[in-house]
Amino acid sequence: MTELLNVNEIIKDFPILNQQVNGNRLAYLDSTATSQTPVQVIDAIDDYYKRYNSNVHRGVHTLGSLATDGYESARETVRRFINAKYFEEIIFTRGTTASINIVAHSYGDAHISEGDEIVVTEMEHHANIVPWQQLAKRKNAELKFIPMTEDGELNIEDVKATINDNTKIVAITHVSNVLGTVNDIKAITEVAHAHGAIISVDGAQAAPHMDLDMQDLDVDFYSFSGHKMLGPTGIGVLYGKRRLLKNMEPIEFGGDMIDFVGKYDASWADLPTKFEAGTPLIAQAIGLAEAIKYLESLGFDAIHQHETMLTQYAYDKMSEIEGIEIYGPSKERRAGVITFNMTDVHAHDVATAVDTEGVAVRAGHHCAQPLMKWLNQSSTARASFYIYNTKEDIDQMVEALKQTKEFFSYEF
Repeated sequence: MTELLNVNEIIKDFPILNQQVNGNRLAYLDSTATSQTPVQVIDAIDDYYKRYNSNVHRGVHTLGSLATDGYESARETVRRFINAKYFEEIIFTRGTTASINIVAHSYGDAHISEGDEIVVTEMEHHANIVPWQQLAKRKNAELKFIPMTEDGELNIEDVKATINDNTKIVAITHVSNVLGTVNDIKAITEVAHAHGAIISVDGAQAAPHMDLDMQDLDVDFYSFSGHKMLGPTGIGVLYGKRRLLKNMEPIEFGGDMIDFVGKYDASWADLPTKFEAGTPLIAQAIGLAEAIKYLESLGFDAIHQHETMLTQYAYDKMSEIEGIEIYGPSKERRAGVITFNMTDVHAHDVATAVDTEGVAVRAGHHCAQPLMKWLNQSSTARASFYIYNTKEDIDQMVEALKQTKEFFSYEF
């Protein structure tokens, strides 16, 4: 069995964690929203700005060549990371949301007609519901939802019952940012393809935590963000099968994505450039590539074991607190996310109270209001775990939750 991570050494790479918040050590348990960034990534971005800051593709001078090499090398790093077949299948975007919107507008507008069906789930982040809602409205198509089990999972029989020959697009998250549900993307993809539909996957919560193989999953589109996997903000990836991307029209126009421009018409550059209008995200792509290398150096087997250990430990400790309700699958069947509420205490009050003890958790609807309605909750609190978290972080949170419960139970 692969050894667990050497977390004490990992923490040394994250200077932000070496601080106190409200007089207490920082226990950062909000990586599902945004992960922290190691010095290796910070240094790679710093090196770009200090040594070869220049635009890409357009210049023949030395700095321009170095920048172009760095940017395209980052693309190759991403291609290898997700085992895409061709470098043209990797499109750099501003993030998961931007990636999904490209698919909804470019592919969706060209392939969805009145009466067609788009299939999603109620566990989706808004970024994977709203673009499809708008597409359905534009085309007078039907938006359908795969039912969820009581634990917030998907039953493959329900998937088969929902997807049919009228289905043209299946849009689904790989891992729920609220419930921690891990969906069987390969099985769902097989169902979609059997009916002639394409599948677009929101991988924002999967890419930071697991090995990805696009050729094995056989998905048509896959989107993820850098800032959730140790990289910088403002960078994301859209993977798409080359044969699909080749026939799609760009949705942003301007410099670099063109082949030829006349007074009244223009033609587009080849993939992947036709989807990357304007000066691209050069420093961010270089930073993302360094983040991927950092994660690969740790090994995803070790990352998974560490996160599983922390999640089950936290689940058990939190379950011992009377009045805590945890949502989602059992501790053995979830990713490193625990979403919960405390009886008679609003989630925002919980998050504010534990912050006074140095514990950072998220509170609100987590950009998943349809899921909140399904849970019959207006908001929830959420703790999430990553490579730099320890049992000490969880113990600190559990103690803060106990103090919060005691404070709000006190009769003034």
